[in-house]
Amino acid sequence: MALYKVEICGVNTSSLPLLKNEEKEALFEKIKEGDPEARETYIKGNLRLVLSVIKRFPNSSENADDLFQIGCIGLIKAIDNFDATMNVKFSTYAVPMIIGEIRRFLRDNNSIRVSRSLRDTAYKAIYAKETLMKKNLKEPTVQEISEEIGISKEDIVFALDAIQSPVSLYDPVYSEGGDTLYVMDQISDKKNKEENWVEHMSLSEAMKRLNDRENYIIRLRFFEGKTQMEVAEEIGISQAQVSRLEKGALKAMKAYLSA
Repeated sequence: MALYKVEICGVNTSSLPLLKNEEKEALFEKIKEGDPEARETYIKGNLRLVLSVIKRFPNSSENADDLFQIGCIGLIKAIDNFDATMNVKFSTYAVPMIIGEIRRFLRDNNSIRVSRSLRDTAYKAIYAKETLMKKNLKEPTVQEISEEIGISKEDIVFALDAIQSPVSLYDPVYSEGGDTLYVMDQISDKKNKEENWVEHMSLSEAMKRLNDRENYIIRLRFFEGKTQMEVAEEIGISQAQVSRLEKGALKAMKAYLSA
């Protein structure tokens, strides 16, 4: 993929405009008022962001023009959904959306044939899960499923992941006591852990405002990258309780940072 090319999709990347913070703020106010020209200017002023993101996919077999177009879709979605009152830089909000749009495109355009052995492992795990749920009246852990069918935890997770259709992070998984748990609540935050993303948010002072349990949950979730289920097992409460405490802690931290 030739990312060094000067022109992508008819756009001369060497002459892309660079907006100042004051210009961005003024344009965004006009965008909220429905000004199409301001929106167009804002998009053009952030195309460098798209260009920087597609450079993260140097090993992709896709054409740079295609990735740039897909990245622009992510940029437009970010502009349409950005909330300036959140006190977060637009680039901080937009980059994950652009990356997500590109990854979705790459995933959907590269179908993977799932082997028979993987399917067999996945079906055994699903059957064992249903059996254990009926027997114990609770959601079994991967370890329990592993012991039931005699297959390693890693192989079970890999097989189940291989047969899954793509889902949204905001798809509900189940509800407990009125608290809805979503897919994103069960995902380990390994990427943020590796990039120390949380450290750049200067949250230490905000975390001091939390009680001991809330502080511990936030550290386990965002500094150690543990899932809510892992946190629940460690401190001896349900995942729904972890979810409720986590959301409350994040809300309190946001209020402090926005004050």
